[in-house]
Amino acid sequence: MSDEFDEAVNMTATELERWLATDESRSVGQSDGGESVGHESGRHIVRLLRKKKGDLTDDDQAHMRKVVGYVHRHLAQRPDGDVEHTRWRYSLMNWGHDPLNG
Repeated sequence: MSDEFDEAVNMTATELERWLATDESRSVGQSDGGESVGHESGRHIVRLLRKKKGDLTDDDQAHMRKVVGYVHRHLAQRPDGDVEHTRWRYSLMNWGHDPLNG
Protein backbone atom coordinates (compact mmCIF):
# COMPACT_ATOMS: atom_id res chain seq x y z
CA MET A 1 0.00 0.00 0.00
CA SER A 2 2.72 2.49 0.81
CA ASP A 3 4.01 2.50 -2.79
CA GLU A 4 0.58 3.49 -4.08
CA PHE A 5 0.25 6.07 -1.33
CA ASP A 6 3.70 7.49 -2.10
CA GLU A 7 2.69 7.76 -5.76
CA ALA A 8 -0.67 9.40 -5.00
CA VAL A 9 0.71 11.85 -2.44
CA ASN A 10 3.24 13.97 -4.29
CA MET A 11 3.48 16.81 -1.77
CA THR A 12 5.84 16.83 1.20
CA ALA A 13 4.51 17.17 4.74
CA THR A 14 5.78 20.77 4.81
CA GLU A 15 4.22 21.66 1.43
CA LEU A 16 0.90 20.17 2.50
CA GLU A 17 0.97 21.91 5.87
CA ARG A 18 1.60 25.27 4.18
CA TRP A 19 -1.21 24.59 1.69
CA LEU A 20 -3.68 23.66 4.46
CA ALA A 21 -3.08 27.06 6.08
CA THR A 22 -4.38 28.92 3.00
CA ASP A 23 -7.86 30.31 2.38
CA GLU A 24 -7.95 28.42 -0.94
CA SER A 25 -7.49 25.14 0.92
CA ARG A 26 -10.39 25.92 3.23
CA SER A 27 -12.61 27.09 0.33
CA VAL A 28 -13.21 23.62 -1.15
CA GLY A 29 -14.67 20.31 -0.08
CA GLN A 30 -17.74 18.98 1.63
CA SER A 31 -18.37 20.07 5.20
CA ASP A 32 -21.19 20.46 7.67
CA GLY A 33 -20.15 24.01 8.44
CA GLY A 34 -16.86 23.00 10.05
CA GLU A 35 -13.69 21.62 8.54
CA SER A 36 -14.12 19.87 5.19
CA VAL A 37 -13.46 16.15 4.82
CA GLY A 38 -10.51 16.84 2.50
CA HIS A 39 -8.97 19.41 4.83
CA GLU A 40 -9.19 17.01 7.76
CA SER A 41 -7.71 14.29 5.55
CA GLY A 42 -4.82 16.60 4.68
CA ARG A 43 -3.95 17.03 8.34
CA HIS A 44 -4.00 13.23 8.74
CA ILE A 45 -1.75 12.85 5.68
CA VAL A 46 0.79 15.27 7.20
CA ARG A 47 0.93 13.01 10.28
CA LEU A 48 1.30 9.92 8.06
CA LEU A 49 4.16 11.47 6.09
CA ARG A 50 6.02 12.18 9.31
CA LYS A 51 5.59 8.67 10.72
CA LYS A 52 8.03 5.82 10.32
CA LYS A 53 6.58 3.03 8.15
CA GLY A 54 6.87 0.60 11.06
CA ASP A 55 4.73 2.85 13.27
CA LEU A 56 1.72 2.91 10.93
CA THR A 57 -1.48 1.60 12.52
CA ASP A 58 -4.37 -0.24 10.88
CA ASP A 59 -6.28 3.08 10.91
CA ASP A 60 -3.35 4.76 9.16
CA GLN A 61 -3.31 2.02 6.51
CA ALA A 62 -7.06 2.42 6.01
CA HIS A 63 -6.66 6.18 5.54
CA MET A 64 -3.83 5.60 3.07
CA ARG A 65 -6.16 3.39 1.00
CA LYS A 66 -8.86 6.08 1.17
CA VAL A 67 -6.37 8.70 -0.06
CA VAL A 68 -5.22 6.54 -2.98
CA GLY A 69 -8.85 5.90 -4.00
CA TYR A 70 -9.80 9.58 -3.78
CA VAL A 71 -6.78 10.79 -5.75
CA HIS A 72 -7.33 8.19 -8.51
CA ARG A 73 -11.06 8.99 -8.81
CA HIS A 74 -10.49 12.74 -8.76
CA LEU A 75 -7.69 12.63 -11.36
CA ALA A 76 -10.07 10.86 -13.73
CA GLN A 77 -12.36 13.92 -13.55
CA ARG A 78 -9.72 16.43 -14.70
CA PRO A 79 -11.37 19.46 -16.29
CA ASP A 80 -10.23 20.86 -19.63
CA GLY A 81 -7.86 23.79 -19.81
CA ASP A 82 -5.56 25.35 -17.24
CA VAL A 83 -6.22 23.79 -13.83
CA GLU A 84 -3.87 25.95 -11.74
CA HIS A 85 -6.57 28.02 -10.00
CA THR A 86 -9.41 25.51 -9.98
CA ARG A 87 -11.44 24.00 -7.16
CA TRP A 88 -10.54 20.61 -8.71
CA ARG A 89 -6.83 21.19 -8.08
CA TYR A 90 -7.44 22.68 -4.64
CA SER A 91 -9.46 19.62 -3.62
CA LEU A 92 -6.70 17.29 -4.78
CA MET A 93 -4.09 19.32 -2.93
CA ASN A 94 -6.06 18.93 0.31
CA TRP A 95 -5.55 15.18 -0.22
CA GLY A 96 -1.79 15.64 -0.75
CA HIS A 97 -1.68 15.56 -4.56
CA ASP A 98 -0.74 18.57 -6.64
CA PRO A 99 -1.47 17.75 -10.31
CA LEU A 100 1.04 20.43 -11.34
CA ASN A 101 3.93 18.64 -9.58
CA GLY A 102 6.00 16.71 -12.08
